[in-house]
Amino acid sequence: MQEQLKQEVNQLQEQVEKLKKKITKIENSRKDQLSMAVVSGDLDKVMASMIIGIASAAMDTKVKMFFSFWSLSALRDPKKSPKGKDFISKMFGFMLPKGKNSLKLSNMNMCGMGPVMIKYLMRKNNVLSLDDMFKTAGELGIEIIVCEMSMGLMGFKKEEFIDYPHLSYAGAATFAADAGESAAQLFI
Repeated sequence: MQEQLKQEVNQLQEQVEKLKKKITKIENSRKDQLSMAVVSGDLDKVMASMIIGIASAAMDTKVKMFFSFWSLSALRDPKKSPKGKDFISKMFGFMLPKGKNSLKLSNMNMCGMGPVMIKYLMRKNNVLSLDDMFKTAGELGIEIIVCEMSMGLMGFKKEEFIDYPHLSYAGAATFAADAGESAAQLFI
């Protein structure tokens, strides 16, 4: 009887040790990191992404922003014109906004007056401009990852994107892996 009790106690101790290891693994599996998938090319949504990213980075959270599809327009440098594009790529380049200061609002764009009014209100209320937000994001070490697939589909070239200190290029699998390790994930 006493031998059987010892065996049961040993089994319970082994189970407790296994559970402790699992708990430790779970606790260490999430990083203090925010992963954001930014797919909208609307001014207000890109601004919201930047504001959330900057606020998080200011609180010492590592921030990774994965720009894909329409949001790539915000990363285009209006002063750069890459050569060697095919017809469809040139058409995408012509039809889409060229840079963050050419983005439209998702609502109340009002033939372009909406962004003008928002930018006026931002200046009046001492809110950082989108240019300043990108500068601050760079200073805080926020990583911006350009989706290679979207870039290829839309015919964009690396040479036409902004100069940003933490800009890289990767696929969705890289974002998914980062997001899986992050304490928080957003889709904007």
